[in-house]
Amino acid sequence: MKNILLIVRKSLLSITLFLGAVSYGQVNFTDSNLPIFIITTDEDPDTGQPAVIPDDPKVWASLKIIYHADGSQNYLTDQDTPEYLNYNGRIKIETRGSSSQMLEKKQYGWTTYDAGGAKQNVSLLDMPSENDWILNGLAFDPSLMRDYINYNLARAIGQYASRTQYCEVIINGDYRGLYILQEKIKDDSNRVNIEEITEDDNSGVNLTGGYITKADKTTGGDPVAWTMDSYNGWTDFIHEMPKPEDVTTEQNDYIHSQFTSLETLAGADNDNIGNGYPSLIDVPTFIDFMVINELSSNVDAYQVSTFFHKDRGGKLRAGPVWDFNLSLGHDEFGYDRSHPDVWQFDNGDNTGAKFWKDLFDNSTYKCYFAKRWNQVTSLGQPLNYDSIEDFIDATALLIADAAARENLRWGTVPNLQNELDDVKDFIAERIEWINNNIGTFAACSNVDVPSLVISGINYNPGEDAEFPESDDQEFIEITNTGSENVDLTGIYLSELGLSYQFPVASTISAGEKIYIVSNADVFEQKHDITAFGEYVRHMSNKSQKLVLSDAFGNKIDEVQYTDSSPWPDADGNGKYLHLTDNGLDNNLASSWSANEDATLSVKRFTTGSVKIYPNPVKDLFTIDSVNLIRNIEVYDITGKQLTALTPDSNTIVINFAKYSSGIYLVKITGETGILTQKIVKQ
Repeated sequence: MKNILLIVRKSLLSITLFLGAVSYGQVNFTDSNLPIFIITTDEDPDTGQPAVIPDDPKVWASLKIIYHADGSQNYLTDQDTPEYLNYNGRIKIETRGSSSQMLEKKQYGWTTYDAGGAKQNVSLLDMPSENDWILNGLAFDPSLMRDYINYNLARAIGQYASRTQYCEVIINGDYRGLYILQEKIKDDSNRVNIEEITEDDNSGVNLTGGYITKADKTTGGDPVAWTMDSYNGWTDFIHEMPKPEDVTTEQNDYIHSQFTSLETLAGADNDNIGNGYPSLIDVPTFIDFMVINELSSNVDAYQVSTFFHKDRGGKLRAGPVWDFNLSLGHDEFGYDRSHPDVWQFDNGDNTGAKFWKDLFDNSTYKCYFAKRWNQVTSLGQPLNYDSIEDFIDATALLIADAAARENLRWGTVPNLQNELDDVKDFIAERIEWINNNIGTFAACSNVDVPSLVISGINYNPGEDAEFPESDDQEFIEITNTGSENVDLTGIYLSELGLSYQFPVASTISAGEKIYIVSNADVFEQKHDITAFGEYVRHMSNKSQKLVLSDAFGNKIDEVQYTDSSPWPDADGNGKYLHLTDNGLDNNLASSWSANEDATLSVKRFTTGSVKIYPNPVKDLFTIDSVNLIRNIEVYDITGKQLTALTPDSNTIVINFAKYSSGIYLVKITGETGILTQKIVKQ
C-alpha cells in the first residue's frame, strides 16, 4: 500500500511540475530570477516516503539547480533541460544551526557526491569548487539580508568570508522559500587557505598548523576545548579543525597556548614587535574582524560564532566573520542588544575573551583600528554609507519577488522596505557614533616602511636527475634597495599561502639580496648561496599574491604573479622571474624577465662597468664594457629569445630597427658576471 501511495504522489508531483506550477498553500511558484534548488531525499524504507532530513546524520538526496547563466528567468520546467542545470547529482544533507532548529523553516548543511558515492568537489553558481555547502534559511532576520550584507562587506575590504548567492528552494515537493547558498568555513585554497593538519603532526613546524578554532555555544554537541575569562563571565572555545574527535593532546595544548599567550600579551599592553602581541597575531585580520562586527553591532560577535585560524608556521588570525542575523539593530529573545551607541566588546554582555577589549585599549592597536576605519568608510570605499546603501538597494531589487513569496510561505517579512529603511538608519547612526568615539589615528597615519623589494620568484622550478623535486627548489629573492641597513624584526609574509616571519634582530644590509626558500639545503647545494631562512608551504604553480608587511600589517611590497601571458614564462622550464630593474613596479608583468635559474649563483657586473646607450632606442644602440663581453641575448618581455650573439669584445653595436616598439631585455654575459637590462624600443 505504501508503494502505491508513493507512486500516486510522485505521479501527481510530476504532472504538476510538467504544467510549470507548484502550489504550496498561498504560494504559486513557477519561476524565479534567482537559481532554483530542487532537493529530493531518497525513500525511507520504513515509510515509503522521501526521508525526513534530520539534524544528524546526513541522508542521501538528489539535487537539481536550475540556473540560467545569462541572467534570464529560471523556470521549474527547466529541470530536465541539461543546459539550464548548474548541478544535477547526488548529495547528503542534514539540518544545521542552534537556535534556528526550533523553526519550521530549517537551515541545511550538505555535501556533494559523485555517482560512485565519493565526495566530489563541484563549482556551484560560479563559486570555486568544493564539496561542503550551506543553505542559510535567514533565520530571525526580517530584512533577509543581514548575513548577505556583512559577508559581502568583509570580502570587499579584503578578508575572506563565505561567498553567497540567493536562491529559492523546493524540498520533496514543498516550497521552502528564500535561502542563501553559501560556503561552509573550512580549510581550502579558495576558502580558509591553510594547511590541513593530521593526527601525526605533533612536533616541530608541523604542530604549528593549520587550525580553525571558534568561540561558540556548545549546543552543537562538540565538547569545549578550553574556557577563557571575559570581563563579565567566560567564553568557551571549540576545535573546528582538527575536529574535536581527531585533535591530539599536543595539538590542543599548542593552539590553546597561542590564545593564552595573546591573553597575556594583550593584558600586559605589550605591543613590542619582537615579543608583544604583534609578533603573535596578524593584526590586520583582528582589526578587520572588529571593524565588520562593530559596524553591524553584531550581538554574537566575540562570544559565539567567532572563528580564528592559524596556518602552519604562521600567525594567529581572526575570522572568517560569521552569523549576523542578530545585528544592525535587530535582536531576538528580549535581550535588547545591538545598539548603535556602544562597543560590542565592552557592552557588559556577550563581550568574548578579555583580549578583545585589551587589544582595543592598547593605544597602538586602537590607532590602527581608527586608521583602518577611516580608510574603509571614506567616500567610494566599501563601508562608506553611500556604498552600503547602494548595495542594499541593489540587493532589495534582486530578491523583491522572492521576498514576497517568502512572506506568503512563512509570514516573517511583513514589510521588507520598512525593515531595510530601519537597517539603513541604523548604519548611518552607527557610523556617526563610531566616528565620534574612535579617536585619532595621527600617530600611525604615515608609517615609514623599509625599501625592501621582492626581486626574484622561482615558483615552479624545473626538475632534473640532480634536483628531482620542484617544490624543494623554490625561492623568493628580496633586495634592500635603500642606502641603510634594515632591521627585519616583525616583517613577515602576510598573505595566506606561505608562512614566514623574520627572526628578531635579523638585518639586511643596504643593497643586499637575501633568499627565503622552501628547502635551505637544496637551495644552497644548487646555487652555492646561503639561504636567509625557510618559509612554510609552497608557492602556487599558477598564480599567487606575495605580500611583505611589517609587524602591524603595513605593506612593504606586493607582487601577484601568474603563469600566463603577459607574464614571462618561468613555469617549470628551468627559469625564474627576475625583476629587471628594482625601481620598476614589480606588480606589473612588464617589469619582469624569465632568467635561467642557473645564473642565480653567477656574479653580476659591478655597477658602472657597463654602459648601454641610447635608451630608449630607435635603431642602433651600443654596449660598452670595461671587461670582455662573451654573450649577448635579446628577449621580448614574454621571455622569448630573439637574438644571440658572441662578440668576444668590449664593445658591440646592435641594430634594433627590425623590432617593433615595446620593452625588451638584453642579457649581457661577460668575464666578471651577468647583467640584464631593460631596453625601450621607440
